[in-house]
Amino acid sequence: VPEGQADKLLLASWGLPKAVLEKYHSLGVVQMFEWQAECLMLGQVLEGKNLVYSAPTSAGKTLVAELLILKRVLETRKKALLILPFVSVAKEKKCYLQ
Repeated sequence: VPEGQADKLLLASWGLPKAVLEKYHSLGVVQMFEWQAECLMLGQVLEGKNLVYSAPTSAGKTLVAELLILKRVLETRKKALLILPFVSVAKEKKCYLQ
């Protein structure tokens, strides 16, 4: 994260609604890793441009995708399609995102 932008690690810095922040906080997610914030700050990703990233299992890739989807859906009032690799993960995310 560029110097002087350490606040970008906090979820509260990304313009998410209070209810969304409270849900993340209830799950113990208050801030991101540096690499996650860097992904969100790349180019025009927040304006809908593509992002390809890779990280080990359980590193936090899903959080980046969720934040991009949530911001985009809330700002454009359009639907999003989230494709997940397993039925169990899809069921978990369905309950979580509701």
